[in-house]
Amino acid sequence: MRIAFLSDIHGNADALEAVLEDINKKQADKIYVLGDIAYRGPEPKRSIAQIQSLNTTVIKGNADEWVVRGVQRGEVPDQALALMQKEQAWTVSQLEEKDIDYLSGLPDQATFTESGVTFHLFHATPDSLFDVVLPDADEEKIATTFMQKETADVYLYGHIHKAYIRYLNGRTVINTGSVGLPFDGTSKASYAMVDVENGSISTSIERVKYDIESPIEKYKERQYPNTEMMENIIRNARV
Repeated sequence: MRIAFLSDIHGNADALEAVLEDINKKQADKIYVLGDIAYRGPEPKRSIAQIQSLNTTVIKGNADEWVVRGVQRGEVPDQALALMQKEQAWTVSQLEEKDIDYLSGLPDQATFTESGVTFHLFHATPDSLFDVVLPDADEEKIATTFMQKETADVYLYGHIHKAYIRYLNGRTVINTGSVGLPFDGTSKASYAMVDVENGSISTSIERVKYDIESPIEKYKERQYPNTEMMENIIRNARV
């Protein structure tokens, strides 16, 4: 069984399309989505439609929550709050009520077992859509943050836009990286692939090249409120 896990599309439907084509080419049997579908990209509605078309398990990210109820003080740096609220308002203006309802109804985590391997999925941590656990976090932090709520063989999350795989206490921790806005210096869409068979697993981070000029032009054409910053992130894969 080959399973693809993707997260943090952020309205970059071009990157998502390239990832889904790559997943199909590599003949994944299932796809799971770990949140942050629409906000901060030029094509929020198309991105939601692409994810819905997969007819699969999708969990909520902090950016999905922001689309639903707005960006609140204390959730982002004070100097960024007004601009991010403008971005949220622009995103909502591109959506229909049914899109907002879809994001609102997403669960915040999922657990499943496949071929003897148990997976626990969440966006940031099992207890928060917003907390940050970076790739270099110490083992105690990872264990206490990720592994106490559910017992699993593999823990997967997104949120930080930096892909990695670590092994701890006989378990595997995977961050999928970001489909639409990588922050690790590589301007290619990122997702994770896991092969499972009779309790054995093989893991990888996949990087997919796509035409980065396409979303950049769409930011400009659609008069996105923060075009210059988003163009720099797309080009350089850094905030």
